[in-house]
Amino acid sequence: MTAVSGKEKRSVAGPPTLITGDRKAVPMSEQGGDPLPDVDIADVSPMAWRLLRVAAGYNQRAVERAVDDLMQAHISMLESGSRGLSRSRRRALLALYAAELDDEQVRTLVEQF
Repeated sequence: MTAVSGKEKRSVAGPPTLITGDRKAVPMSEQGGDPLPDVDIADVSPMAWRLLRVAAGYNQRAVERAVDDLMQAHISMLESGSRGLSRSRRRALLALYAAELDDEQVRTLVEQF
């Protein structure tokens, strides 16, 4: 796993970007679609979002720093089930977490929780 303390947010004009494990900002438009095409983002439960984040080694503030235009409060509300995020933001989160986990770990957490 990549150390969370080493991740930095970079501001880039345009669509939301993602800081990958190598700390490179990747615009959402250049990510090439869903990180795991067979995982339906709409079916990821609040508990699964929290478990994915923790398993990937992130705290909520680190996610806020890693993904442009996403605040810690958004993560908290998504994980509590009190608020949903846009598909592009959920896709960015899944890509962030999937970069730190293998495909089977992601699928298992999504399917079991």
